[in-house]
Amino acid sequence: MTNKSSGIDQAVIRDLANILKDTDLTEIEVEQDDLRIRVSRNVTVQAAAPQQYFAPAPAAAPVAAAAAPAAEAPKAADKSKNAVPSPMVGTAYLAPAPGAKQFVEVGQSVKEGQTVLIIEAMKTMNQIAAPRAGTVTAILVSDSQPVEFGEPLIVIE
Repeated sequence: MTNKSSGIDQAVIRDLANILKDTDLTEIEVEQDDLRIRVSRNVTVQAAAPQQYFAPAPAAAPVAAAAAPAAEAPKAADKSKNAVPSPMVGTAYLAPAPGAKQFVEVGQSVKEGQTVLIIEAMKTMNQIAAPRAGTVTAILVSDSQPVEFGEPLIVIE
């Protein structure tokens, strides 16, 4: 389909837009003869995601009693110190398949290198291994939950 007024083949633009969508690129530019086509998309949705993650934490502090935040501060520091962070952006899965038993449960001992969950990124299943041996004290994500880079996934003490 060619736009007669500009001589631009709209199918080429659609193909470029599909490439952006399929590859998670934010911009693509093609130049041929005297024609240059640039297709880009807005990526502010990705920039907003970390704000959603960090926003709930300050809201919880005013609700608690004055002594409670001081008592909980060491626990929060321990969790972040012992938490396994997400190495990528993707979707976390706690089991190898829908309906299957979870890789780990709270209270379970794990060995270094043992798979604790899977993160799907760009249609690739990435096994996330325990960085150290210990006991799983908390699972901080739910099955099929989107996760951000660096987000704490599981706590191993």
